[in-house]
Amino acid sequence: MRFGVWGLAVPVFFGVAATSAGAQEAPAPIKGEVVVTSTPVGTARQTHPGNVAKISESDVEFVRADNHTQLLNRAPGVNMHSNNGQESLTAIRSPVLSGGAGAGSFLFLEDGVPTRAAGFGNVNALFESITETAGGIEIIRGPGSARYGSNALHGLINVLSPAPAATPQGVADVTFGPHGLFQSRNTASTGWQSGEASHGLLGSVIFLEDDGWRASSGYGQQKTQLRYDYSDTDNDIFATFSAHNLNQETASFIEGPEAYSDDAVRQTNDDPQAFRDAWAVRSALHWTHYLNDAWSFNVTPFYRKNRMRFAMHFLPGGSIEENGHWSVGAQNALTYETGGGHTLIFGTDVEYTQGYLREDQPEPTMGSFTQGTHYDYTVDATVLAPYLHTIWQLGPATELTAGVRLEHTIYEYTNRTDTGVTGRYLRVADREDTFTDVTPKLGLAHTFSEEVTGFINLARAARAPQTTDLYRLQSTQVPGEIESEQLDSLEVGARGEIGTLVYEAAAYYMKKKNYFFRDSDGFNVTDGRTKHYGVEIDLFTPLAYGFDLGGWATYAVHEYDFDRSVATSPEANNIAAGHDIDEAPRTLGNIRLGYTFWDGRARSELEWVHMGEYYTNPAGSARYDGHDIFNLRVEADVLENVSLHAQIRNLTDKRYAERADYGFGNDRYFPGEDRALYAGASFRF
Repeated sequence: MRFGVWGLAVPVFFGVAATSAGAQEAPAPIKGEVVVTSTPVGTARQTHPGNVAKISESDVEFVRADNHTQLLNRAPGVNMHSNNGQESLTAIRSPVLSGGAGAGSFLFLEDGVPTRAAGFGNVNALFESITETAGGIEIIRGPGSARYGSNALHGLINVLSPAPAATPQGVADVTFGPHGLFQSRNTASTGWQSGEASHGLLGSVIFLEDDGWRASSGYGQQKTQLRYDYSDTDNDIFATFSAHNLNQETASFIEGPEAYSDDAVRQTNDDPQAFRDAWAVRSALHWTHYLNDAWSFNVTPFYRKNRMRFAMHFLPGGSIEENGHWSVGAQNALTYETGGGHTLIFGTDVEYTQGYLREDQPEPTMGSFTQGTHYDYTVDATVLAPYLHTIWQLGPATELTAGVRLEHTIYEYTNRTDTGVTGRYLRVADREDTFTDVTPKLGLAHTFSEEVTGFINLARAARAPQTTDLYRLQSTQVPGEIESEQLDSLEVGARGEIGTLVYEAAAYYMKKKNYFFRDSDGFNVTDGRTKHYGVEIDLFTPLAYGFDLGGWATYAVHEYDFDRSVATSPEANNIAAGHDIDEAPRTLGNIRLGYTFWDGRARSELEWVHMGEYYTNPAGSARYDGHDIFNLRVEADVLENVSLHAQIRNLTDKRYAERADYGFGNDRYFPGEDRALYAGASFRF
């Protein structure tokens, strides 16, 4: 869906303004921050018994990302690989995961509500989130708290909607770039009083159009979000509605050793018919009712629906997949805050989903990739998950957090095509599968001084298999053999301030069993084991003369913990315990040097993005050497209500791969874009 002049007409309709002043504020001291992802009532970041990162609203505004990876990779330990258009793959304390593993290992939230149903994930699901105008983004690395269940395995990302302003105001921001890129972000909000009650209303609309820097790779994307707030002496309420639409022409992998560095190849597209069309709508009502000074009740009913149709360009045969689901559910929590700093939260999450998937190959048979229908099925899913989350003040400086969640999942599968084997595909008969997972958590935070807090966190995460893991089977599999993935984690860390230096550091060790993944020849592995350990550090400090320095670095090892020998392509697919997992760089980093000038009316930033080398297949016979990319951003308030902004991405014009892969005997890459200039303006009133 291309919008032409409508993207410019909407700012006129809103009559609005700049997303930020030219100069960003420095991050708030950690001891002054509150995070809302851990509990419904919010948690002081200083005493949070585990890692938590926060991308501020001002950071969202300054970066002006046209792809969510540009923003989220600023958070420590996050390694988002941009594929083409709005596609991406995620890594958080993990290798870059694809297929069911990628869809099921990370939980994507909007104001604490999962954007997709458990079991119906999508590795690209973040393009549905409203990150462009977010009120902040919180990231937890490793297992989520007892508040969250399936998919909060390696980490979670919670995109927060912006709160309405107390008085009428708005924002319109436009950005122009190469290859026809145009982005328009527009927000208007207001607030008013009615007796003792306060109200707020906010609406935002985002348009993005890009002809693509590679052949046949343009897309149009539209997003909108509405939020209404209400508050009185006994109630806090906010309701949200979000919608997303994407129409994308997709450029597939380029193939050949280091093809990403070949100027004659990097802008080509061998599959110009590839595409992705997707839309999604979501709504939720967040209601907290205060019964008295000690007791409060939180209920969040929600509804979601999505549809997607796309060409599976990463597999031979040109298959077309159609999928979608709708869900209704509610998150419920009763909170008791006793005297002495103790808190008990009794919660229950319930959810019902109806989903479907159909996969057809229109092209002639290629080996085991057969022409015709591969799969056609529906799944009804029910999830019931009671949990207990507690916080105990053991002393003036020590806080214990403990919790446990029991999650029961029922899948009712109906096959709508012939049962049996066709090529590599196995279509199973109608069946019902159930999974019950228990995930405990124990954390301790101790304040050694006003400047330093240490923490230790033990947690288990689990996820019921994705429906695609269970029912999109292959000829070598046995129905019902897949079990819930389970990950155990130990984390030790500290956060605080040393003079003007704000920091958070953590070390972790994790083991995972029943790891489900797809090998380099596209065959499923159902019972893998892996281990993961590493250290992470996140820093910020102001410097002299208006400069400041911030960023993060991590060293991590992600290893197979089992052996697997295969007859097909053993040089690529054999697995040995203790060997690095493919697509798992040991070193990652993001360092930013900022400079505020012109009496605080302008700010610039030089960003260094580091990606270490990594293997691209399980046997370690192919590798990518990694890269270092530099980006330059600047923004200035030129008038009271007008700001100008510009950025140069890939400042040194490096030839690199956004993602390096190995499949079906070939080195495969999504190449990184050449040096590119983006510029625009903001207007506020």
